[in-house]
Amino acid sequence: MKVSRESIIYEDIISGDELFSDAFDPKEVGSTYEIDCAMIKVKAGADVDIGANASAEEAEETLEDGEAMVNNVVYSGRLQQTSFDKKGYTVYMKGYMKAIKAKLALDEKAGKEFESAVATDFKKILANFKDYEFYTGESMNPEGAVLLLNYREDGTTPYFTVFKHGLKSRKVVSGRAFIA
Repeated sequence: MKVSRESIIYEDIISGDELFSDAFDPKEVGSTYEIDCAMIKVKAGADVDIGANASAEEAEETLEDGEAMVNNVVYSGRLQQTSFDKKGYTVYMKGYMKAIKAKLALDEKAGKEFESAVATDFKKILANFKDYEFYTGESMNPEGAVLLLNYREDGTTPYFTVFKHGLKSRKVVSGRAFIA
């Protein structure tokens, strides 16, 4: 018997970089997607779980040699951290939006609707600019999408914001054979 699972991979339409998948349950918010993240423990090389349990005395999470705590979206998407000041980000966004409009080949009416939707969310981003960290795709293409990392109201839950018009989705089917 063969079981298939369909996934959606979201790619940057400018750089072609794979950024995240539907496994992270992206939510549409205005002209953006918000993607909740978590910090996970990864080990360099092969990570083999031998089924051992931590002792009851070890209540807090400790890292063994070769382990690191990483953001799961950054890790799985091989995202690269970058930086912007407010003026630099504004200049980047003007060029990025122009490139997105050209890629989408929007007619005049659709182009104005697109610009209006993005302008609203862009104003919100600029109002809280100091709260964001910036990430690009693996290729670090300076003209590609920039994902903005922020934290929810609890101050500990990280999430990314990315403009949805700059993404294309691709369905991927994976299968696993097993005997029932």
